[in-house]
Amino acid sequence: MAAIREHRLCSWIPRRANPLKRQLDEALKELGELRAALDAHAIVAITDRRGVIIKVNEKFCQISKYSRQELLGATHRVINSGHHPKAFFDNLWRTISSGRVWQGEICNQSKDGRLYWVATTIVPFLGDDGKPVRYVSIRADITQRKLAEQLARKMAFYDPLTNLPNRRLLTDRIRHASLATRSQGHACALVLLDFDHFKEINDTLGHNLGDKLLCQAADRLRRNVRESDTVARLGGDEFVVLLESLDADLDSALIKTMAISEKIRNAMAAGFVADGRHMHSTVSIGVTLFNDKTRQQDVLKQADMALYQAKARGRNQICLFDASLQSAVEEHAKLMADLRYAVIRQEFRLFYQPVVNAAGIPAGYEALLRWEHPERGRVSPAGFIGQLEQSGLILPVGKWVLRTACRQLEAWGRDQATAHLTLAINVSAKQFLDPDFVAEVRQALAVSGANPQRLYLELTESTFHSDVEQLIDKMNRLRHEGVRFSLDDFGTGYSSLSYLKRLPLARLKIDRSFVRNILTDPDDAAIVRTILELARFLELDVVAEGVETMEQADFLRANHCAAFQGYLFGGPEPLEAVPSTDTDMRAR
Repeated sequence: MAAIREHRLCSWIPRRANPLKRQLDEALKELGELRAALDAHAIVAITDRRGVIIKVNEKFCQISKYSRQELLGATHRVINSGHHPKAFFDNLWRTISSGRVWQGEICNQSKDGRLYWVATTIVPFLGDDGKPVRYVSIRADITQRKLAEQLARKMAFYDPLTNLPNRRLLTDRIRHASLATRSQGHACALVLLDFDHFKEINDTLGHNLGDKLLCQAADRLRRNVRESDTVARLGGDEFVVLLESLDADLDSALIKTMAISEKIRNAMAAGFVADGRHMHSTVSIGVTLFNDKTRQQDVLKQADMALYQAKARGRNQICLFDASLQSAVEEHAKLMADLRYAVIRQEFRLFYQPVVNAAGIPAGYEALLRWEHPERGRVSPAGFIGQLEQSGLILPVGKWVLRTACRQLEAWGRDQATAHLTLAINVSAKQFLDPDFVAEVRQALAVSGANPQRLYLELTESTFHSDVEQLIDKMNRLRHEGVRFSLDDFGTGYSSLSYLKRLPLARLKIDRSFVRNILTDPDDAAIVRTILELARFLELDVVAEGVETMEQADFLRANHCAAFQGYLFGGPEPLEAVPSTDTDMRAR
């Protein structure tokens, strides 16, 4: 009986154990599959409670470039990149040593020096006492994602040409600097600069060399400011330096700021060399001091106002913002807005001033631009011509002047009494340098039907400070059409005889500044005689401008000047006030 019970017991045990064994085998198999999957896709390391590595998988070795033998017994300090501050790891250890799971992104360094990023989960395994006995780190390589994020950030916050912070990042740093002044009590400063006549470098040497100059300028700026300062590029040839943590005393902060600004100005004036070409350009600088009481949106605006003032004073200057600048700049902005509307609303008019012969009879006229503003009234040319030039509005306005003048010439040509009259118009350097200028003159003549031989285009000497050969070619093409050229304000600029004798000119105009004192200043009298003799030698006609007295006219006639323009013979008048040509105007 006992044997039977033993046999039954023995036969029962295997039958009961078989399912447990199968479950254990299945669990081990599943665990093995999970481990294989983990090893295939994750970077795994196991450390003891002190952080000493006791196990790593193959992917850990692959990404770190360390062998398993080099890693076992070491700590994770072996792959520390130095990217994260000490506080980062202090927080990590506080979390896992308390038994909690830590998750985050870590930048590590491989044995060959390459940086790589991993998304990390560290799981603590607790002993019977509730304290961690080991840690399992599971990581995923996210280097490509982080590089893409860094590239996106760089594109969003950094200038692609110079690698300097752009306007967006600068704005953020100005905000932080402003907030810091509240707690620190220190002033900050913004130094805004751009190159004088940088467009001429691009136009004459090409944008490639212009870009190289800007890159060199960026490097030079970095070397001439403090390490704590921010150098940024706003775009084009505009750069900004943000000076933080200056002295709390505003006078001391200003002295330091102006010293740094002067250092920058001198550094930029030293010139640049690229591809064997020497490039020279000065910079204009606007400076403003600010603290937490300054509205952040006003900081850059104030520096820009100061920069505008530096340029208005002749460029290659440093100007400090003050409150009086704001009203002046706001008035300028209003004037520019009014000028743009003036083009749209057709508020410009042509007035005509006679050019008379020796007998005082009009041989032609000069068309002079006037602005009839509904509120400002008639605005003096001195109050808007410069702004038209700076803004580029001179191009559409100049085109209108050209077309209007040609229509007037055609109208005069239909009347035998006025068919002989010439008409001169002023052409700005910007307008004459425009690639479409020759075509625009030809079109205006063709559409109007005006006689091109009655049209004078008046140029100033400043026009010829750029590519003289190209300008002479333009003049010759128009001269072949019959158009004639006059050199205005002769003697007030840089007149090189080497190019003057090559220019296809028809006449010179003696500037009014020499005529004004012709009877009282021997130097002015000598200059006028010299101009008249030079014109006779070059076979050019001469018009004396600004003739206001009969004595001035008599002096000019005695020295063989045959044409005159000035208030003695009539001022600029609208067309309906232009007198007939058979009137002796000397008495006017």
